[in-house]
Formats: sequence, C-alpha cells, structure tokens
Amino acid sequence: MSYSRTAACRFTVASWSEDLLVDIDGDGTKAGDAYYPNRGFSRAEVSYKYTGALDATSTLTYLIAYRPEGGPVVGFEQVTGSLDGHDGSFVLRHTGSQDAGSVTARLEVVPGMGTGGLESLRGEADLRIAGHSEDGYELELRYDL
Repeated sequence: MSYSRTAACRFTVASWSEDLLVDIDGDGTKAGDAYYPNRGFSRAEVSYKYTGALDATSTLTYLIAYRPEGGPVVGFEQVTGSLDGHDGSFVLRHTGSQDAGSVTARLEVVPGMGTGGLESLRGEADLRIAGHSEDGYELELRYDL
C-alpha cells in the first residue's frame, strides 16, 4: 500500500520479560537467567521507547516460536505519544520471524484502535534487526492521518 507520509525514528528496549510457555523436547539453551527451547514457544512482555518523528513509549506482547532454523513471531503493541506533532495512541500488529541473530517483521497499524490525534492513523513499517544494539534500532513508519 502507498502512504503519503513517512516518520523516521529510533527505538530502544526499555524492558523485556520473557516466560516459557511450551518446551516441546525439554531441550534448550540457557543465556543468563533466560531459557530458550530448541522447539517451543514463549510470551514476552516488552516496553519500547521511541525518539524522532515518533516520540512515544509502548507496551507490547510477543508470542515467539523457537525452532532450530528460526521461527515465527507475532505481537500487538500499543504506542502512546506524539507522531509528527499529533498526540494520542495507536496499536501495531507485528508479524515476522526470528532466528538466533536476527528479527524481520511487518508492523501494521490496526484500524479502529487509535485515540486522540492518532485515531484515524493508517500505516505500516518493515523491521529488520541483525544483532544487539545498545543505541537502539531504526524504524520508518509510512502512514496517513
């Protein structure tokens, strides 16, 4: 779909808490306090902080599937703040995939879930992350209001 506006921003992870839901084989990897099954899935409760044309914070719930070759990720994120001077909130649906070193996802604004100056927001973004960054990650939201 084509949109008339673009908002460039960066986001950082403010918090991440992941809980194992299913461990299919009882076999996985520990990293610090976290356990990642070779096959299974978990739920992650996440908060992001956005800066740039999108100045906001968010609350996100991911369902993450683990397989040796990588697996799907789905989630819903409520973003609250200001987008190019318009205050309010909106919801993003995340649909993507992950493996040990990267994440790719399509983020789509869920129609009918916006508030305030973002009530009629429509848009999408493509997310590609390779590796960990303390400085955050770039995101470009293509949108109409």
